[in-house]
Parts: sequence; structure tokens; C-alpha cells
Amino acid sequence: MNTYTDEGEDNGRRRNNGHHQEDDQLVVDEDHGRNNNDNNIAATAAAGEKEEKIESIEKLFEEKVVPAWQNQLTVRALSVSFVLGVLFSFIVMKLNLTTGIIPSLNVSAGLLGFFFVKTWTKLLQKARFLKQPFTRQENTVIQTCVVATSGIAFSGGFGSYLFGMSTTIAKQSTEGNPAQNIKDPSLHWMIGFLFVVSFLGLFSVLPLRKIMVIDFKLTYPSGTATAHLINSFHTPQGAKLAKKQVETLGKFFSFSFLWGFFQWFFTAGDDCGFVNFPSFGLQAYEQKFYFDFSATYVGVGMICPYIINISLLVGAILSWGIMWPLIDNQKGHWYDAGLKSTSLHGLQGYKVFIAIAMILGDGLYNFIKVLGHTLIGLYSQFCGKESGAVLPVAKNSPGNPPPLSYDDQRRTELFLKDRIPSWLAIAGYVIVAIISIITVPHIFHPLKWYYIIVIYIIAPVLAFCNAYGCGLTDWSLASTYGKLAIFTIGAWAGAAHGGVLAGLAACGVMMNIVSTASDLMQDFKTGYMTLASPRSMFVSQVIGTAMGCIISPCVFWLFVKAFPDLGLPSSQYPAPYALVYRNMAILGVDGFSSLPKHCLTLCYAFFIAAIVINGIRDAVGEKWARFIPVPMAMAIPFYLGAYFAIDMCIGSLILFVWGKVDKAKADAFGPAVASGLICGDGIWTLPSSILALAGVKPPICMKFLSRKTNARVDAFLGS
Repeated sequence: MNTYTDEGEDNGRRRNNGHHQEDDQLVVDEDHGRNNNDNNIAATAAAGEKEEKIESIEKLFEEKVVPAWQNQLTVRALSVSFVLGVLFSFIVMKLNLTTGIIPSLNVSAGLLGFFFVKTWTKLLQKARFLKQPFTRQENTVIQTCVVATSGIAFSGGFGSYLFGMSTTIAKQSTEGNPAQNIKDPSLHWMIGFLFVVSFLGLFSVLPLRKIMVIDFKLTYPSGTATAHLINSFHTPQGAKLAKKQVETLGKFFSFSFLWGFFQWFFTAGDDCGFVNFPSFGLQAYEQKFYFDFSATYVGVGMICPYIINISLLVGAILSWGIMWPLIDNQKGHWYDAGLKSTSLHGLQGYKVFIAIAMILGDGLYNFIKVLGHTLIGLYSQFCGKESGAVLPVAKNSPGNPPPLSYDDQRRTELFLKDRIPSWLAIAGYVIVAIISIITVPHIFHPLKWYYIIVIYIIAPVLAFCNAYGCGLTDWSLASTYGKLAIFTIGAWAGAAHGGVLAGLAACGVMMNIVSTASDLMQDFKTGYMTLASPRSMFVSQVIGTAMGCIISPCVFWLFVKAFPDLGLPSSQYPAPYALVYRNMAILGVDGFSSLPKHCLTLCYAFFIAAIVINGIRDAVGEKWARFIPVPMAMAIPFYLGAYFAIDMCIGSLILFVWGKVDKAKADAFGPAVASGLICGDGIWTLPSSILALAGVKPPICMKFLSRKTNARVDAFLGS
């Protein structure tokens, strides 16, 4: 899945999105969005390195019969996928609504899928009821289905464009709030909207699977890493390691879940509990500098690259430690001192719009960079076709292509065996597009049918570009294409005709198409390397997407009902990117009239700075780039504060020290520990939501007061 943020963003799909450097993959909203961090997951890398030492992976499985594509789609695989899909949807949703930083869950999906089905088959084998052994193809189907399901929790926009339409978020903006620009969440229209837009991306690039995987030999680093992981699981030695990793994941899952349960007892009121512990003093706490004891963010920090976590901390220090206190001193000069703290005409405006400027600068740079890679790669491919040249990414020398290895011959043979007719892809795209063009305008009235037709005409081209660029760089730019739709469709609709809502809805349409396209190609690469049939992979992706279209809205609806303050800055679920996306739409429609004094100048400065920093990172090479902060990551704490960055840096510190003490164990079990911390704390959200809906309140409020305030409280109570 990718690791990133904007929500984690593009990652869109929590699926496979890389980051600035291939080893920098993160989870940042945006464009790095959901970048797959599988390359950074030690267990995966270890599995891949181990396999490289073997001349032929497929010879290890030569005696094992590859099941027919129908037999790869077993009832047990889909049952396990459903359970894990619900689990990961809660995790992704919680991260969407807090920081928007979403790590890759591919390894967790692969590990847990392997463990559950392996346990299932062992029990049936002992009872002599086992009819079909557990294969790596079935494991691939599970991983694909789970990631497709939980990916909808990200690309569905519950923490960004979709929630940005709501009254809760609109009230935090002083512009663009007519009724025609607001649409509150409702279970029925959210499910309907996702069903009519989430499948188009699958059909748009389906006919290109052979070209991308076999002809162009695109690497799809995250898909390749996932395939190495699954292949290793199904060797005797790999199975033993996987079992130990799952045991470790289970231990830290239990610890994280119980820690979340323990903390709940102390949160009876506002600002109560360990999450508000002033670790560095009350003054630092007021500037959002504290450790909030979140197992989730510690786990995310263990997965994200060191430079991402350091970039978050640098951004927090620059904003909350330096800039915001200085701008706050200009209260009454730069902006009205009587404004509410949430007003975008005051300090809040600087926080939101400067962060937007950095996100857009970073996104523009990487869009141009990946587009350049794509165009150069295509030019090299087609111009060098006669001479047998291949893409540089394929790591082959120019000239006559070398003969295919046994692995490639075997994989190519089976990959081409179960063909999916091109007419099916074309017919599917046209039928779903027609249904969508008819239904979406009824859901979002400002988004006219002719806007959608234009999107669907250009979407296949953008989907191809995103899938191709993802194969070269492991970056998915789904959020960038989504922002492009916000500005173009929003401006086309105009302020008087609900341009804000039209832009946000268009963002959702575009993001879902482009994101699922790159995800599908990643899955095809994984299936190619594990001998999973393209048909079973496609059906698994369709089933997973369908489950996500139901599960994710239901999970989000549970959050909405359980936490009435959802989306407010003071909430434990502030959904920061929802406000960011709404204000992007407002900017696209109304321009810069709503910005406070000097805010536009600062936005220009940080927009240019993001581009320059990215340019320097690429210019100095990987050796020195790892010491230069990532602008996208720096922008995230501008609005949220430093608390989660501190948590994540502690996660990095734990992994760093562990690596110094015992690198082999840290590499093998670090991802399992991190996944356990994330999963345990994430799944605690379900019982905590149920308790909130049932009206069960925690019994204790643990609050921290200054000595002076405490004396006044004691005096008041004593009187």
C-alpha cells in the first residue's frame, strides 16, 4: 500500500506510492501520497536479498502445481480479506482523521493473511478436511484484496475532499459557505458515489497490463517487494520467519490495544488524559510540543524513513517554534486582534495557506519530475524499439536484449495464459462512465454532466501516466491530479454556481480513477512474480474495491456518530486535510481575496522554497539528499503542531538504537513491531466508538495545571 500522506495521499491508495527518493518513501498526503514504503521495510528487503542469492526463484516452486485462476479465489481467502479489510479500514480512517500520515500496510496484510490462512489449513489438515493447500497465489489474492479494501478509506476522501464538503469544515472557512457549496456526509450517498467512481480506474488501464509489465519491464518497486515477501513466505525457511514475525506483531498488537484501553479511563473531559501530558512543560505544550503517548505514531515513525520524521520535526520547529509566535506578536497590525482563533483571517489563515503553498510547490515539482521521467522513458522505449533497447529502469544494457531467464519465461507464459479481453475493459469503462455521468450530478448538483464527461475523456491518459510513472519511480501522483481537478473544474463552475463543491467532487472523481489505476498495475506486477493469474488479481481487486465502497463509509459514519466534535481543531480527530482541501477549492474559485496581510507573500516564498529544496535534494544525489528535509513532510505540522512528529521521531530513535544493538533482528522484526503498535491502537477505535455511542463515559479526568492555577483551584474548592 503506499505510505504517505495527504492524507496519506496518494499514495492514494495507501497503496504504492513512493516518495522523493526511492528510499524516502513516506506517507504523506499528497503526492508522495501514499507512497509505498515497502522498499523501506526491512523484512521485505531481507526477503528480496535472500531471493537474489538464488539463481531461480521459480525452480524452488517447480514441483508445485499452479492452481487455475478460479481456485486462487477461495472462500477462505475472501473471508480473511474481509476481516483484515475491516481492521485496516479502521486504521487508515483513524490516521486520515488525525495527521493524514498513512504507512504502507502491505507487509502487515501479507503477514496476517499468511498466518490466518496457514492456521486455517493446518487445522483442516489435522481434521483431514483440507481440500486445497495454501499457495502463494492465494496469498497474493488476499494481499491485493485487503489493500484494495483499505485503500478506499484513503482515496474515498473521508479525511480530505469528501469531509471538506461538510458544514463542520465549512464553518471553519469564512468564504465559500453558501448552501450550494455544502454537503454533509450521509451513508447512502457516500456509498453510491464511491461505487460509481472507484471502478473506472481499473478498466482504464486493464488493456495495458502486458505493455507495462512485460514489454516495458517497469519495476514497480513496491509490487516487486511485496512479491519477494510472499515468495519467501512459502519457502520452508520463510514460513518459519513469517510465523515469528506474526507472533511479534501479535504481542505488540495486544500491548497497543491494552494501552489504548488504559488511557481511555483518564479522558472524562476536555484536555484530559495522557494525550495531553505536558512532557516538555506547559509553555511548550501551548505551542503543541509534547509527547502524546500514541502507540500509532510511534509505530508509524518506525516505518517511515528517518528523513521524513526529521522533516516533520524541522517543520514543527520552524512553524510553531518560530513563525507562529512571531506572527502572533503582530496581532492588531497584520490582522484583527478580536478574531476567533479558528478564523482564516487571523493566525489560522497563515497556518493553513502557507502549508497549502508548500504542498502545492512540492506537488508541482514532483509532477513535472515524474512526467519528465515518463516522457523520457516512453521516448526511449519507442525510439529504441527496433534496436532492442529497453528502459533504463529494467537494468539491461542497450543493444540486443538478453535471452529471458527461466523465471521470466515461466512468469511470462502464465501471465499471458489467462487473458482478459480488451473489449471487456472498454465496455466496462463505457458502461460505468455512463452510469456515473447520470448519477453523480444528482449527488453533487454543481458538478454538471459535461464536467464529468471532460474528466472521463482525459482520465485514461492521466491514469496511464500515473501508472507508468509509478512503475518507474514508485510515486503515485493521484492527489496532484485531484488538486488539478479542484482548480480547473472549480474555476469553470464559478463561485456563483457552487464551484467549491464542484471542485471537491471533481477531485474525488479524478483521484479515485488515477489512484486505482496505479494500484492495479502494482498488483499485476506482484501477480506476475508470484504466478498469480491476471484474472484472479483483477477479480480480487474488484471484490476488494467493492468491499471498500461499503466498509469505509460505514467506518467513517461510525466516527461521525461517535465523536460529535469530529473535524474541529480541538478534537482528537481534527481531520486537518479536510480544511486544507476546502480552502484549495475556495482559492480556485475566489482567488486570494480572503488571505490576511502578508500571507500571500509568505505563501509565494514557501511555494518557491519547496521547489528549490526539492531541486537541491535531487541535485546533490542520494548520499547528501538524506540530510535535506522533505518539503511535503515539513508542511504537515504547520497546521497540526509538533506532538505527532515527536512521537514519530521516538519511533525512529527506537528503531535506530535497536539496529545498533542487533541489526539483523531490527531488520526482520522492526516492521512487525511497528505494525502491531499501529494495528492495536487502530482497532481500539472500534470499542471506543461503541462506548461513545452507548453513552459510556470514562470515570477519571487526568488534567495538568500550572502551580498558580492549581493553587487557585485548591482555594476555590476549599472555600
